[in-house]
Amino acid sequence: MISSKAGTDKLKNKLRSPSKQNLRQKFKSKKDEHLLPKFKNKKPASNQNTFKSQKVHDEHLLPKSASNKNTFESQKHRLSHGKKLDLKKKGNVVKHATKPIARSEILLPEEVGFLEAGKGESTADITQVEIKSSVDITSATKQFDLSLQFGPYAINYLRNGRKMLIGGRMGHVAAFDWVTKELTCEMNVMESVHDVAWLHNETLFAVAQKNWTYIYDNQGIEVHCIKKLNNVLKMEYLPYHFLLATTNDSGTLSWLDVSIGKMVQRTHTHLGRLDVLCQNPSNAVLCCGHSKGTVSMWTPNFVSPVIKMLCHRQPVRSVAIDQTGRYMATSSVDSTLKVWDLRTYNCLQSYKLASGASNLTFSQRGLLAVSLGNIVEVYKGICTETVREPYIKHFVGNSISGLKFCPYEDVLGVGHARGMCSMLVPGAGEPNFDALEANPFQTKSQRTEAEVKSLLEKIQPELITLDPFELGEVNRQAVLEKWEEKTKYMFVKPPKVDLKPRKNAKTVNKFRIKQRLQQERQKKHSMVASEIKQNLVQNTIAPRKPESKPSVLDRFKTKTTKK
Repeated sequence: MISSKAGTDKLKNKLRSPSKQNLRQKFKSKKDEHLLPKFKNKKPASNQNTFKSQKVHDEHLLPKSASNKNTFESQKHRLSHGKKLDLKKKGNVVKHATKPIARSEILLPEEVGFLEAGKGESTADITQVEIKSSVDITSATKQFDLSLQFGPYAINYLRNGRKMLIGGRMGHVAAFDWVTKELTCEMNVMESVHDVAWLHNETLFAVAQKNWTYIYDNQGIEVHCIKKLNNVLKMEYLPYHFLLATTNDSGTLSWLDVSIGKMVQRTHTHLGRLDVLCQNPSNAVLCCGHSKGTVSMWTPNFVSPVIKMLCHRQPVRSVAIDQTGRYMATSSVDSTLKVWDLRTYNCLQSYKLASGASNLTFSQRGLLAVSLGNIVEVYKGICTETVREPYIKHFVGNSISGLKFCPYEDVLGVGHARGMCSMLVPGAGEPNFDALEANPFQTKSQRTEAEVKSLLEKIQPELITLDPFELGEVNRQAVLEKWEEKTKYMFVKPPKVDLKPRKNAKTVNKFRIKQRLQQERQKKHSMVASEIKQNLVQNTIAPRKPESKPSVLDRFKTKTTKK
């Protein structure tokens, strides 16, 4: 910035135009004054053609010594007024643009990179061995295979992408740092394990075992046994709501608040076995796939599904939603793969695969990983355009049981019957992370601070809706209904009294009887109106709690004695 300012000052000194008095001193003859340019209250012409024509006509009238000098000085004067504003604008633009550019360079130092093939080649032919040999040493260590004998394995990554959790069907559970290969804890629960999930940080994780769901700490010690979550098949953790969502083999969908240990909602879907589950990261709505080819979306605030879509003619095998919450991918037994737009609920793309895809997952940059038996295929740009071939293809060798992309890394974790493997997928992860959102390099003090902050900013489960923008709007219909109920008895006049007295009654007595009856009617009307108004106010301030169903344990409750 200092050099550009000095340059502009020098340019200003050079482009200073001579005044009219100096030109008059050079040309003393009054006959030539009309040939001089008039500067008073007029802007100089910026067109160069007029300047050239004036120079040709006036050159024979001026002395030879002064003609060249005059034309050069007038040219500088005319250019100075035209370029002065441009220089100021450019200086302001540079001044205001340097700060945000410097900030953005500091905050976003990394860029996304993908594989590019030459002419007549395809990126699907590039193997993991070739990718590993061409990258740096640090990235090459991220591609590894673990041969284990307690599979098939379910896998899960921590939100910041640092830790990894694996659970074998035969009871093997392990948590470790997959970058440094440092083991955190390892145990055998001595019963079948169906799914594993990290909770809010690396200190706690949940394991869906044969009968119940257990919560362990980072040392492998059992902290809780949740018997309400029985026969669980799939689990999803909602980080902003501190909710652990589970599905079981009897078709029950449950939400458990792990911060206070309260069961928020337990809904029976009446749609059979629920072994296909995923969450929408944008609005925390759960999506379940069913045996009749439908996909239903659930929130803890409704007993029935908020959306129910017929996606396939055969049973749904897997469902996945991208990070933006706009696109949903579904696969079926009939070897079809469909991509849906969740804003219009229309099918964008439909593909016919070699076999039915058992697992689907989206990366942070929109890549879709598909497992076909013992083969993993990764597709690029499958949501926005028709793809003819996969971006990366890898042969695992065993039947695949789980797929997960690692956050903020170009790594895909694959769980199979003989262990797990880590694949390198260039361009899969977000290259720049937000340390306030998920920090892979956080310390213990930062972890505790982030835990307290997330608990203070916890979102209540009542705010989970299909469209999160509805929370900022006013429910106009409900407000109008409440207002009509309030004003129903406030401004209504009491009914008129039709009195039919006896024939021999006097007129004075008629008037008094009619007045007394009218006062009684007014009192009754005012009492009814005040009671209705109080009930409406109480309902708006403190809504009624739902009455609990009678149970066998009611006999142990203390009975209130009537006075």
